[in-house]
Amino acid sequence: MKTILLLGSGELGKEFVIAAKRYGHRVVAVDSYENAPAMQVADDCRVISMLDAAQLDAVVAEIKPDIIVPEVEAIRTERLFAYEEQGIHVVPSARAANMTMNRKAIRDLAAKELGLKTANYRYATTHEEFVAAVEAVGIPCVVKPLMSSSGKGQSTVKSAEDIDRAWTYALEGSRGDLMEVIVEAFVCFESEITLLTVTQNNGPTLFCPPIGHRQERGDYQESWMPHFVKPELLIEAQRMASLVTASLSGAGIWGVEFFLTETEVYFSELSPRPHDTGMVTLTGATTLSEFELHARAVLGYPIPRLDLEHAAASAVVLATEESVRAPSYIGVEDALAQPGIEVRVFGKPSTRPYRRMAVVVASALNTEETIDQLRARAMHAANGIRVVC
Repeated sequence: MKTILLLGSGELGKEFVIAAKRYGHRVVAVDSYENAPAMQVADDCRVISMLDAAQLDAVVAEIKPDIIVPEVEAIRTERLFAYEEQGIHVVPSARAANMTMNRKAIRDLAAKELGLKTANYRYATTHEEFVAAVEAVGIPCVVKPLMSSSGKGQSTVKSAEDIDRAWTYALEGSRGDLMEVIVEAFVCFESEITLLTVTQNNGPTLFCPPIGHRQERGDYQESWMPHFVKPELLIEAQRMASLVTASLSGAGIWGVEFFLTETEVYFSELSPRPHDTGMVTLTGATTLSEFELHARAVLGYPIPRLDLEHAAASAVVLATEESVRAPSYIGVEDALAQPGIEVRVFGKPSTRPYRRMAVVVASALNTEETIDQLRARAMHAANGIRVVC
């Protein structure tokens, strides 16, 4: 039995804990607030600021983990190198976790070192640099904090009137103590996909079927699998994903995001862990869910095959108001009464507007059901669930 220290205990961490526990391992879940979703299923938990190096060091010294699994961005990631030197297995590696928690490091790796096609971009640490960056890449453009998650701080500048608002919003949405933003030229894409990529210590790199997704406010609202991608573009996306994950090194699942035009593939972002859009795999759409794939890769267990079992779709359930009280849910029973529908309530102890509280996953009823029909069923079920504070 190994001891796993999970840094970040949201809904993705919760599903990873369940997968790891099925293989008989001990998991200690860490986050900045009590009763986080993964804490509810872990063996033990700790509440600390993971941006405080001293607190992080103290937890590692106390727990003495065999494996550290980062699941959020707000971590003092430079400390992971020291833990790795102590013989602790950092997932997927200290280099990967450190670089991908910061959009600047991963974008420069992809564009400058590996030569992957990306949108034109600039960085800014002051308002003056930001205005110059917007002028350089042109309007419309997308603005993001260099460190954030779930779309926080992300917006689109559509006119000169949006510039000041986008700058303020990006800084407000930044996680940690890094006050820097990236400004990206807007890519006129036909679709955006997540390519779940599984790297193994003793096995080939594997790819899940492409996942299509739709975002609002920079955050995922629905996803579906498979999303049709022209064969030549899928080959290019897999090539890009292989290059960047090999450079970062380590075993685990990666959520690699791409923009697709009619003829080109643009690398967008990468997460070295299960991806929110990948919750669609909870339907059994693939041989193993993204969380089971992550657990197997992390633990060094074999993955004999990775195939599409059936089409699937997911849709999120959002809170509409702020409350520190644990919410209840109306409409879950009605959703579950619909064929091929499952509901996963995350168990978050508080709410705020647009906070993701649950997800509906829909499995194809037959081979004739189209992706659009699947998406409509998932959205219908999700829209029927209300979060009550």
